[in-house]
Amino acid sequence: MSHDHEHQHTHEHPAPAPVTPDDAGSQALAEALHSSFAIVKVVMVLMVLAFFSSGFFTVGPQEKAVILRFGRLVGEDEKVLLNSGWHWSYPYPIDEVVKIPIRKIQTINSTVGWYATTAEQELSGGEPPPGASLNPAVDGYAITADRNIIHTRAMLYYHIEDPKRFVFNFMSASNTVQNALNNALLYTAAHFNVDDVLTRDVAGFRDAVLQRVSDLTEQRQIGIVIDQCEVQSIPPRQLQDVFTRVTTARENRNKILNDAPQLRKSGSQPGRRPGLIRHQCRRRRPRALCQSITAEAKRFSDLLPKYESNPSLFAQMTLVQAMGPILTNVQDKIFCPSAPMANRANCG
Repeated sequence: MSHDHEHQHTHEHPAPAPVTPDDAGSQALAEALHSSFAIVKVVMVLMVLAFFSSGFFTVGPQEKAVILRFGRLVGEDEKVLLNSGWHWSYPYPIDEVVKIPIRKIQTINSTVGWYATTAEQELSGGEPPPGASLNPAVDGYAITADRNIIHTRAMLYYHIEDPKRFVFNFMSASNTVQNALNNALLYTAAHFNVDDVLTRDVAGFRDAVLQRVSDLTEQRQIGIVIDQCEVQSIPPRQLQDVFTRVTTARENRNKILNDAPQLRKSGSQPGRRPGLIRHQCRRRRPRALCQSITAEAKRFSDLLPKYESNPSLFAQMTLVQAMGPILTNVQDKIFCPSAPMANRANCG
């Protein structure tokens, strides 16, 4: 009886089958894959969180920003421009954030009319030595209205007023401003004489350049406001000395012209200027006469040794010197050598 019961119990709970090496490897691989999938899920969640958190950005107090979603503006009208503060957008390449410095002063340099130089030389204050002549392939220049050559350059200061036009109406708005400044510099130089550009009307030339570049930027609707324009002009370095002498002569001429009215006014006073002139003449006349007599006496003293050495030769040389100017315009000249008085009648 007990034997049957024991046999029945053994039948209901069979002994586990022995584990083979292949089953152990499969179980370990399954557990490893399960752990790997869990890690991958965590990493993917972290990557998604990092991806979306990278969409946060800040706009500075002197900036505006716009969001481009697949190249198109996000928002309408005033909502297009984002003010300063924190903002969020889809990360790149879905969205692209363009920041625009609307209050920051921008600068553009025009060197289209300036000679060749480097940034290091500009910073150090040094200049390359001028060549024997102007090289148009390297040196920039401008031609004035009176067909003179000058070197001129300008620096333009501006700020952005309309960010949408500045960013979206042009491939590169800063290059457009650069081209407008170059155009204004060369165009204005062609309408001014060289003296006006360099000395007479420097401020007028600068104002004309500023007006020209303002008109061009308004016509093209770049969306900027020009604050200031500085212009520097010099003659070609190969002709610097010539221009310096001309400038000095002009300054002396202007000084004489400015002093002339005052001199005329002082000379018109009765008894003052004429009396001074007469007094100077009376004082200088005896002195001049003494100097003339002394010089004449010295000349005769210098001639005396020559006469004493050979009176005849001295007399002939003196005669030739005296007759030379007299006979200059005489067409026919007849020379009569020394002869008796009777024969001299045949000479004429």
